[in-house]
Amino acid sequence: MADRAASPARAVANDDDPSPTAREHVRAQARELAQRLSGTVEVLLLWRPESDRVELSVRDLATDAGFSIVIAPGDAIDSFYHPYAYAARRENSHGDERDEAMIVDG
Repeated sequence: MADRAASPARAVANDDDPSPTAREHVRAQARELAQRLSGTVEVLLLWRPESDRVELSVRDLATDAGFSIVIAPGDAIDSFYHPYAYAARRENSHGDERDEAMIVDG
């Protein structure tokens, strides 16, 4: 599968430095496992080999609002098809886990 060169990089890149170099560096660190588009909502399932983490990225291409969350590998495909259920679980979890696991961008 090819490396993804789209919007998820913005969810984890430094918003103060939107330069192509900063975005390219973040993109190079992720591998796309799955991608789908539903209307204007793009859902990506990414693997970050340097940390061996699976990340779910959801972005509305019309508004550029979205979020990224770290997903347990066993939940990867289910989260890909039901991203909002997993986002709600993370938002309702306690303290530190939520802060580390969810990156909101929008």
